[in-house]
Amino acid sequence: MRKLIEMRKDLDQCDQQILELLTKRFSCIGEMIDYKKACGLPILEPDQEADREKTLSQAIGKLSYKEELLRIFRQIEENSKCVQSRNLFHYNIALIGFMGAGKSTVSQYLKDMLGMNEVDVDTRIVQDQKMPIKEIFARYGEEYFRNCESSAIVNLKDCRQTIISCGGGAVIREENVVNLKKNSRIVLLTASPETILERVKDSDERPILNGNMNVEYIKELMEKRASIYRKAADIIIETDGKDISGICEELIQALIKLEA
Repeated sequence: MRKLIEMRKDLDQCDQQILELLTKRFSCIGEMIDYKKACGLPILEPDQEADREKTLSQAIGKLSYKEELLRIFRQIEENSKCVQSRNLFHYNIALIGFMGAGKSTVSQYLKDMLGMNEVDVDTRIVQDQKMPIKEIFARYGEEYFRNCESSAIVNLKDCRQTIISCGGGAVIREENVVNLKKNSRIVLLTASPETILERVKDSDERPILNGNMNVEYIKELMEKRASIYRKAADIIIETDGKDISGICEELIQALIKLEA
């Protein structure tokens, strides 16, 4: 039987090799992102990611410690996404737009694909106030809600590498736009009134539309806010008729172009 000191020496060597390989892997991720940006290639490759995970799972399936290895490699993949996003963006991405424009869906997808943090401003308000938004409106009115919204945005000042999903009326107040732009690029997501209605018609969490769940009212309200949205936005992405992967790739490429 080997001595314990020999086993510990082997363990130290393994750790050093793992450290060197992880450093090489993360450097390779950064190099790939730089190459993709320089050549205008797609950043998101969900199909390739799925194939790589499948191949890895098949290889691990033949080894001991299967579950432990899978957990480790999934964590490595998650941290590789963080390296990728850090090489892409040195700022937050703030999503704005009318309710139903796709902010929550885009935010979740970007979070999953880029390993970024995610904050939903409306959700933060609900947590702070300990009541649904429709109840906040009913009890205290819209002005109170807007004050909560402004406070929530100010409290995000120290966030980095974060997707911030803003409520539909967040940028109506100029102070919110100013505070968001301190550490974020603002992305306006748009959709037609018909698409908006289709996406929100079954929701009871839209107090602004209470009793007015129709295309005409939505169109009227969107037109009132259109100039405000466009003035606040650094880039604009239309979401009608596009899948989520295409929307997010277009968004990323627009941000890369903006920085260039």
